[in-house]
Amino acid sequence: MAQPVNLNRFRKERARKEARRQADRNAAFHGLTGAEKSRARAEAERERRLHEAGRREAGQAPSGPPPDEPE
Repeated sequence: MAQPVNLNRFRKERARKEARRQADRNAAFHGLTGAEKSRARAEAERERRLHEAGRREAGQAPSGPPPDEPE
């Protein structure tokens, strides 16, 4: 006698495969994946912080050697 088959398992598997196909289509259509977008946002934030760290405050004298004076 044959073993009973759980049809719900096959339905869920088919639904997961279809959802994965749809997600792949959306990722291709909309560009970057979620992980790539997150990484790009983190990189932009890091660059912004690095840029802000190099700013001088108002009234602060420039650092480094004084410019050469003409003779």
